Amino acid sequence: MFNDINFAYPYFLYLLFLIPLIIAWYIWKNQEFKTDIRFSDISYFKGYHKTIRQRLRHLPFILRVIVFLLLVLALARPQSLSKAHDVDIEGIDIMISLDISGSMRAEDFQPNRMEAAKRTALEFIEMRPNDRIGMTVFSGQTFTLCPLTTDHELLTELVRSAHIGMIEDGTAIGDGLANAVNRLRESQAVSKVIVLLTDGINNTGMIDPLTAAEIAAMKDIRVYTIGVGSEGEVPYPFETRHGVQYQQVEIPVDEELLEKIAEMTGGEYFWANNPNKLEEVYEEIDQLERTKLDVKEYERKADEYYSFAMLAMIFFVIEAFLRYNVLKTLP
Repeated sequence: MFNDINFAYPYFLYLLFLIPLIIAWYIWKNQEFKTDIRFSDISYFKGYHKTIRQRLRHLPFILRVIVFLLLVLALARPQSLSKAHDVDIEGIDIMISLDISGSMRAEDFQPNRMEAAKRTALEFIEMRPNDRIGMTVFSGQTFTLCPLTTDHELLTELVRSAHIGMIEDGTAIGDGLANAVNRLRESQAVSKVIVLLTDGINNTGMIDPLTAAEIAAMKDIRVYTIGVGSEGEVPYPFETRHGVQYQQVEIPVDEELLEKIAEMTGGEYFWANNPNKLEEVYEEIDQLERTKLDVKEYERKADEYYSFAMLAMIFFVIEAFLRYNVLKTLP
């Protein structure tokens, strides 16, 4: 994309050739008024300096030439021209739906699943500088942490602020998915995507996850589901009166459900059993969602003559003020 200047009526620019003739006429005219006076002694004129008014005597003419120049340019009707040549644009809106239930405290990921999920989500957001991205969070309930936005700095701050315990505990996968779908339902983007990350089994909420998936499919929204957590038992911190104590617990993920949601919406299911794998999953989604549109060359014109006309008027007012007020008595 670049801006250029074009003229709708370029033949008016030939009037600019009159400027050298006008200047030559002005010089010749001023020569006519010069008178030769001979003095035998010029000591009388020592220390004589021209006044400011005398020094400015040619300024009105210069301003008038500038006014003429600007008016000619305005008559030629300058237009700013915006062009594009085969531009690739992404055209993707993405909602991240993040599980913030209590099970995300498990420390098979360092420092825990929650912080690892937030870190990789932020890295994913950084990969997509040109897309609108938002985030919903869910546990026993769901809410929108950030609607779709291109203000990734704001989104980043909000993601960092997300924490376990913000809302009632539980794992309402259906509600979390439905909330993200709702945020995308009026999107006009070429591609609409939800990345749903959870480490548990749907055990609460008002909306069945498969019902939410059906709505997503009807709205042409692809859902990429990510199951998070190591296999088997994992270290989990429990608050006791003696401080934090760790126990080995098993936190099952409903892989069958996540696979079904992805299948119904044209997305994919991923299993991330360690932080490195989670990063790889986001990178793979990043590569899968590179839908591009090839925009053919176009031109957009905008008239710019108004600026030249206004400048001409300003210079004309200044010239008239100087000529008929400040420099009125000068020839």
